[in-house]
Amino acid sequence: MKFSYTDLYNSPNKLAEHYKNFKVTERYLLTGHSHQAWPDCSFEEQKEAWNDAAEFVDDKWEKAFQKADEVKKGYLKLLDDDDGNIALGVNTLELLIRFLSALPLKEKPKLVTTEGEFHTIRRLTDRLSEEGINVVKVTSSPITDVVENLKKVSDEKTAAILVSFVFFNSGLILPNLSELAEFCDAKGIKLLVDAYHSLNVVPFSVKKNKLENAFITGGGYKYCQLGEGNCFLRFPKETDMRPVTTGWFSEFTVMSEKKRSGEVLYGTGDDLFTGATYDPTSNYRAARVLRFFNEMNLNAEFLREVSQHQIKLLINEFDILDANPSLIKRDISISLKNIAGFLVIYTEKAELISAKLKEKNVWTDYRGNALRFGPAPYLSDSQIKDSIKILGDVLKEIS
Repeated sequence: MKFSYTDLYNSPNKLAEHYKNFKVTERYLLTGHSHQAWPDCSFEEQKEAWNDAAEFVDDKWEKAFQKADEVKKGYLKLLDDDDGNIALGVNTLELLIRFLSALPLKEKPKLVTTEGEFHTIRRLTDRLSEEGINVVKVTSSPITDVVENLKKVSDEKTAAILVSFVFFNSGLILPNLSELAEFCDAKGIKLLVDAYHSLNVVPFSVKKNKLENAFITGGGYKYCQLGEGNCFLRFPKETDMRPVTTGWFSEFTVMSEKKRSGEVLYGTGDDLFTGATYDPTSNYRAARVLRFFNEMNLNAEFLREVSQHQIKLLINEFDILDANPSLIKRDISISLKNIAGFLVIYTEKAELISAKLKEKNVWTDYRGNALRFGPAPYLSDSQIKDSIKILGDVLKEIS
């Protein structure tokens, strides 16, 4: 099947019929940057995981690993990557811990990042700072200066730079990523890019951004519609790193090798950063959703056009409200092309407004003073317009 743009913009949205269980036509789900609906077909695959466990018991793992491989291939396609390895994880926390544990922090006790990173990176780097690791954070605003600022504070003691491609608090896309990649390659600094908030809504390319030697983390909870438990760490083919927090699944490809007592061997390929026993149900669901996207011809380029159309519509409808800027406003200096998959509207009453919107069946979320509207491809234009009109009603109530 192949959709046109008008198929998704009109009411009813033709894609929405594939999301009946999430009731996408009965409510205004504008939390798409955080949690998009799952297509109905994924429910059958989730049940298949249970049935496979019941029929094959411990022999289910052969089938589970087939699903995992399907998910890995899906991520490589989304990353436009022909040459990387993929380790899967339940969340980015466990993957980030493995990455950090493999860094030579005794010789290079310095990490460079920004103050705008998602909580996983923020919390871990803050805790490492308490233990004596030199963590240097640069501001994430203005975004045009981020790469240059990261370079300025990095030196021979820097083990890694950790930065988002899309910042979760502003929704802005990081420019000059390839420049940062070249810098890290030249200086022998490991680069970790958090691509979670861009994957499947902003086209991402390992090749174009010269990230062949980079580590990339992300997951399917947001724009990929894969649900929980489907995160990944992309890492270079050629790496001799030895993560301290290493799972026994990493031994699968070296079990036949002889080793000395107490010696820790690491697997090859994807196995290097692999973990241990997990619930494979999420991979079943994810594999089916990835197939669904292929069947529907919903690639990142098409979805980017849809997202930009929806963000522009949100902007236009919000501007029509002519709301009191002392109560609520957007950053008019930001161009549409620099916005990823959600629109941030700033208000000191973000929590109250989000709660009142939900009472009226408009689902949004907020971070501090940032009220976030995240559209999704199964929403029609009329739903987006109605959502902002309801926002206008809420603003009148609280004024």
